[in-house]
Amino acid sequence: MSNPENTFTATVLGLPRIGPNRELKRAIESYWAGRIEAAQLHEVAQELRVDQLTAVRDAGLDSIPVGTFSYYDHVLDTAVLLGALPERVQGVADELDRYFAAARGTADVAPLEMTKWFDTNYHYLVPEISAATEFSLHPDKPLAELKEALALGVPARPVVVGPITFLKLAKSVDGSELLERLPDLLPLYEQLLALFAEAGARWVQLDEPSLVTDLTEAELAVVHTAYKRLAESAARPSILVASYFGRLGAALPVLADSGVEGIAVDLVAGGDADVAAAGELRDTVVVAGIVNGYNVWRIDPDAALPRLRELRAAGATVAVSSSCSLLHSPYSLEPETGLEPRLRSWLAFGTEKIAEVRLLASALYDGADTVAEQLEIARTAVADRRADPRLRIESVRDRSAALDSDAAQRTSADERRVLQQRRLKLPLLPTTTIGSFPQTGRIRIARAELTRGRIDRAEYDSRMRAEIAEVIALQEEIGLDVLVHGEPERNDMVQYFAEQLGGFAATANGWVQSYGTRCVRPPILFGDVTRPAAMTVEWSTYAQSLTSKPVKGMLTGPVTILAWSYIRDDQPLADTARQIALAIRDETVDLEAAGIGVIQVDEPALRELLPLRRADQAAYLEWAVGAFRLSTAGVADETQIHTHLCYSEFGEIIGAIAGLDADVTSIEAARSHMEVLDDLNAAGFDLGVGPGVYDIHSPRVPGPEEVRSSLELALKAVPAERLWVNPDCGLKTRGTEEVAESLRNLVAAAAALR
Repeated sequence: MSNPENTFTATVLGLPRIGPNRELKRAIESYWAGRIEAAQLHEVAQELRVDQLTAVRDAGLDSIPVGTFSYYDHVLDTAVLLGALPERVQGVADELDRYFAAARGTADVAPLEMTKWFDTNYHYLVPEISAATEFSLHPDKPLAELKEALALGVPARPVVVGPITFLKLAKSVDGSELLERLPDLLPLYEQLLALFAEAGARWVQLDEPSLVTDLTEAELAVVHTAYKRLAESAARPSILVASYFGRLGAALPVLADSGVEGIAVDLVAGGDADVAAAGELRDTVVVAGIVNGYNVWRIDPDAALPRLRELRAAGATVAVSSSCSLLHSPYSLEPETGLEPRLRSWLAFGTEKIAEVRLLASALYDGADTVAEQLEIARTAVADRRADPRLRIESVRDRSAALDSDAAQRTSADERRVLQQRRLKLPLLPTTTIGSFPQTGRIRIARAELTRGRIDRAEYDSRMRAEIAEVIALQEEIGLDVLVHGEPERNDMVQYFAEQLGGFAATANGWVQSYGTRCVRPPILFGDVTRPAAMTVEWSTYAQSLTSKPVKGMLTGPVTILAWSYIRDDQPLADTARQIALAIRDETVDLEAAGIGVIQVDEPALRELLPLRRADQAAYLEWAVGAFRLSTAGVADETQIHTHLCYSEFGEIIGAIAGLDADVTSIEAARSHMEVLDDLNAAGFDLGVGPGVYDIHSPRVPGPEEVRSSLELALKAVPAERLWVNPDCGLKTRGTEEVAESLRNLVAAAAALR
């Protein structure tokens, strides 16, 4: 072991990287577009890192994570670090361009697959590894960022994805068992630890969130072997193994016995299960994740401090921390001057969470009386939140309580299929898109001018109708069978609805990274949910008036609204999901009454909220599927219900996808080469399905033969009578020209196969 007295008291597990005003996003996209050179991109990145590290240092943390910065994704960064990029990108000569080729592809190179990071809305790139992969160490980036931080006087702690999690998250491209590659990786981690120590790091953080998932006894033995070996390395910093998003459970004593100096436990998502084992951690620094890094509510000091004191009383050396990286939190409340002051007082974003960590550490080690005023401010805000009448609206609760099981039931899919085909008269292999079309410069200008008061709502609506008319005309010219209105009026598929539902609040600058340069502003769900008025009917009916082809009404499902919001933590998720479901149900009924015959209720986050432990999953799937069915079961059998799921590992929820009982399910499949279809068949799925044949997260335009090849692959698993043809996801982030070309190729391929 390294120096056992080498401790700290206040930290966070990671920091955001997009910039407080999305500066990194804009710089990267400018680099992609050729407007700036790589040197200018690196300058923007360095300035963001320096400003952030200086601010966190000055906030009083005595151990600060470094190396969490990334141009796209930290798992991709780890693949670069370990020399594990796929062979197909090696022909890209420039190092930065090679990195981006792996992330998003090129005209000639397919990107890595992308999927959700545990149970969050962050997406990581899936490393591809085989028995032939030759690992090698490339430590320039983490070493440079460590040296940069130390030069600023920052008590820097390098952060790297740990070897277990890296292998568990990777994809075996040849079917080999990836954990068997651990002996090839550990020497590289030993070299890296030595380099960190030589550069001046006193601690290193190895992120192992995979340890909060179900592990076999054999896997636990591998964890022990790996960390015992790393702990026995001769020259290294102290090792902090960081877990988050759940309880360590059986992995905790394994780590405690390995010889590592620190273990981070998530006391928010993991509850007190790991606290009870504190007696096993007398010789270990317990980094107590008590400040919620994944939600925005202010800490309750009267709940947090007793748990921290309990850990100390058990003999552990305690450092106060965020529960996970602040990657998932907006930067600061400071710009949110438009939030209602009462609601604002209940909240803590990234900057405020760092202050909370410091506050709790001071109360724990210096005494509560030294920070009495700050603690009282927090107590007052917590009490005020609990007393707000918007948190309990009896009419909402009475309606939910009065529902019976029939409210979530429709007649059989076979009966519905006949009635829907009679109404819609669709061809074999019907073509459609997922919903959104490119957000043009005109749309962004109109939205900005409305926000600044330069145009009124009537002018804005007129411009949006013009965009809809253009999108309808384009789809008719291309020859799609089921059209969409393109969603020009929506800034985000969740925020749009949150701004119109009671119980939600929207932020002005609460951006967080979803993947790469894609950022979202999750709304804040603080109270009971109401629907004061119809939200989409006007736009959908206008679009339908422009064409004789069916136009889909586009809604976001209750589970996704829940997952992509900062949610209230004072009642069960199932209760909140049910309230949202009733609001969406009312919208579907109004759309149907207005003549819309196809309604899509998107649930891309269904897999995202799946608990990480199998024992907790059945209960979640029961209420999640129930909420979707409640939201869609109010329409007649002739109305076709679609849903959409994207970028997740679907294997664990295949049964639930069938349970949704949607007439048509569109699903991401382009990067995974239709693998999900075999899983659906194995589960007895016999409804309509549209596996994505066009990867919209890459600038590549698939040719008609490529699309046809994907469809032929799909037809081996799905009969033509049930197969739909569509992209992977919405087209919002793509350019109009590439979208038009890709969709023409999609329609041509479907026509050829018919």
